[in-house]
Amino acid sequence: MKAATKQQEFFINVIIKASGYSAIFFVLLILYFLLSQGLPALSLVEFDSLLGTRWYPIEEYYGLLPLITGSLVVTIGAAAIAVPIGIGSAIYLSEIAPRWAREILKPVIEILAGLPSVVLGFIGITVLSSFLRESLNLPTGLSAVTGSLLLAAISIPTIVSVAEDALDAVPKEYRDGALALGGTRWQTIWTVTLPSARSGVLTATMLGIARSIGETMTVMMVTGNAPVLADSWRVFVSPVRTMTATIAAEMGEVATGSPHYHVLFLIGIVLFTISLVINVLASFYVYRNISRKERLLS
Repeated sequence: MKAATKQQEFFINVIIKASGYSAIFFVLLILYFLLSQGLPALSLVEFDSLLGTRWYPIEEYYGLLPLITGSLVVTIGAAAIAVPIGIGSAIYLSEIAPRWAREILKPVIEILAGLPSVVLGFIGITVLSSFLRESLNLPTGLSAVTGSLLLAAISIPTIVSVAEDALDAVPKEYRDGALALGGTRWQTIWTVTLPSARSGVLTATMLGIARSIGETMTVMMVTGNAPVLADSWRVFVSPVRTMTATIAAEMGEVATGSPHYHVLFLIGIVLFTISLVINVLASFYVYRNISRKERLLS
């Protein structure tokens, strides 16, 4: 009996290790494919052209700055809206909402997280863009602010769901101890519960940002798809074009092996690098806080 149990444990360990290594292998395989298809663009297109401010491949203008700027503006705008609302909603669900409200709101949020992005894009074109154009007196409602609002709507359910689970995992004794020492409910949330769930909340934030920067259909439908650099603050109310929308719009029509083809894969490398940097910084922050707690406990 013990021998059979040991064999089962051995096979389970092998399966778990194989799953972990396969995930690393597939990521490296994706990276290899991106590098093999994207790096030739550096030899086919002048570096100064890649750093230019004009994207017009028909005339061999491959400036990436408008695309990078468009992605960053839309993502930063979405994060500025989604992170405080998402974390605040998670705190409400975990710490304040009555049980009956939580049992209703949590499944609704889970459903919203699975809502197809093309549906939100359609709503953005038909409703939100017209509303913003009339309210802000803009030439067009298809702009960065429209994309930011819709990306925030896409990111909020993810942030709420993950952050609420992290807050709910904090032991009840932590809250009881803070309240017993005379802390108010808000002081307990701000100084005890939220810091204890910091790693989970940060993970929720990173997942929300990653969802925003990797979104394609919504931004392709509502941001205007204009690869231009606007002046100063007007970039938020001007049409922009993101890197993901550029790849989705042009990859199906580009000639395989052409400079344009390789530049599109180079854009994919830039997206991969940005996502990698965000995740590495988040992991470093979490690891540093865990190490600090271990030093305090030792």
